[in-house]
Amino acid sequence: MRKQFDILVLWPDYPARTALKKATLLFGFLLVLGAAVLFGLRVRQTLEQQSQSTKKGKKDGAARIVNVNVSQARPGQVRQEILLTGALRPKEQVDITAKSTGRVEGLTYQLGDFVQKGAVIAVLEADELKQQVSRARAALSVVNAATKQRMAELENSKANFARSERLVKEGLLPRSDYESSRTAYEVVQAQLELSRAQEGQARAEIRELEIRLEQTRILAPMDGYVSKRHVDHGALVNPSMPILTLVNLSTMVTMAAVPEQEVGKLRIGTRARVEVDAFGEQSFEGRVARIAPVLDAATRSATVEVEIPNPGGRLKAEMFARVTLDLGAMRPALLIPRDGLVYRGSQPGVFMVDRGRSTFKPIETGQTLGNEVEVLANLQPGAQIVTRGSAMLREGDQLRIVNAESRGAQEPERGKE
Repeated sequence: MRKQFDILVLWPDYPARTALKKATLLFGFLLVLGAAVLFGLRVRQTLEQQSQSTKKGKKDGAARIVNVNVSQARPGQVRQEILLTGALRPKEQVDITAKSTGRVEGLTYQLGDFVQKGAVIAVLEADELKQQVSRARAALSVVNAATKQRMAELENSKANFARSERLVKEGLLPRSDYESSRTAYEVVQAQLELSRAQEGQARAEIRELEIRLEQTRILAPMDGYVSKRHVDHGALVNPSMPILTLVNLSTMVTMAAVPEQEVGKLRIGTRARVEVDAFGEQSFEGRVARIAPVLDAATRSATVEVEIPNPGGRLKAEMFARVTLDLGAMRPALLIPRDGLVYRGSQPGVFMVDRGRSTFKPIETGQTLGNEVEVLANLQPGAQIVTRGSAMLREGDQLRIVNAESRGAQEPERGKE
C-alpha cells in the first residue's frame, strides 16, 4: 500500500515538468537565432566599412602626385638589320660505325672526351681474322714453292725442245718426237703462268684479310668531342650500328628562314651578330656562309646558313641563338629613351602626358640602340612620354615634371587647366 501511495502523489507533477522543459528548449532556440542575426549584421557592417576604405584608398591613390622626367619621341636612323632565331649545331658531326660485324673488345673514349684524328676509338675481336691471315700466308708459301718447281721444269723442257729442234733439222730425230718435245715445253710454260696467277691470287687474299684485320681497329676520321657513346664493351656491332658520335665544335652553324623581301639584300659573307641566353648580353661574330637557291613555296622564305667561329669551344650544340644580320645600310626610325619603356605583362608601352596625368599607351618595339629603343608602331614623332619615374606610375597619376627642358612645353596645358 505504501508504494501505491507514492505513485499517486508524484503523478500529478508530471505535466508541469514537461511544459517547463519545452519552454526551456524554445528559449534556447530563440537565443541562438538572435545571436546568429547579430553576427550577420556585424559581418555586413564590417564588409561595408572595408568597401568604403578601398574606395577611399583608390580615390586617394588616383589623386597622388608623382615627380617625373619627360622626353619626346624623336626621328632618327638605325642600321638596317634582320633578326633571325635558330639552334646552334656543329659544322661537322659524324656517327662512327664499324665496317664489319664484330664484338667490341675495347673502347678508349668516354662522353665529352676530345679525340684527335686517327686515334683508335674502339677495337673489335680479331682472333679469327688473324688465323685466316696465317693460313693465307701459308698457302702463299705453297704457291711460291710450286712456282719455283715450274720454273725449273720450264728450263729443263726448254733445253729438251732446243735439242730436239737441232736434231730434227739434222734428220736424226723423228718429227713426232720433235712435236712431243715442243708440246711438253708449252705445257710447262702454261703451268708456270698458272702458278704465278695463283701466287697473285694468294697475295690479294692476304691483303684483303689484312685490310679486314686493320678495320677491327676503328679510327677517328676527324678531331672532335664525343657527344654520345652508343655501345659498351662486349656489344656485337655491325656497319649500321653507330659506336660513338663525334662533333667538331671549332665552327658552329645555325640555319634560319629569311623572308623573300629580305633575301636580295643578303650576300655570302654578310656579317652576323650572334647572342645566346647562356652568355647574357655577350655576342659572337659570324658570317653568312650559304644561301639556299630555292625558296620555300609555303613560307616564301629562303634558308640561310650562318657560321660562327668557336675556337674556345664555349658555344655548345642545340643552344638557342638570336642572329642579327647587318645589311650595311641605314634606315629612318622613331626613337624613345630606354628608361621610358615599361611593360604590362608582356605588352611594351609608354606613359604619355595627357593634361598633366599619366596615360599608358601600348607600342611595338624594334631594335635597342644603347640608351634608345626603336618604336615600330602606335606612336607619333614629338609625342611626350614619361622617362625617369615611369616604372612607379599608375594610370591617371598626376604628374609633376621636374626636368627643365620639358616645362616650357607643359605651360600651355597648365594654362588650359
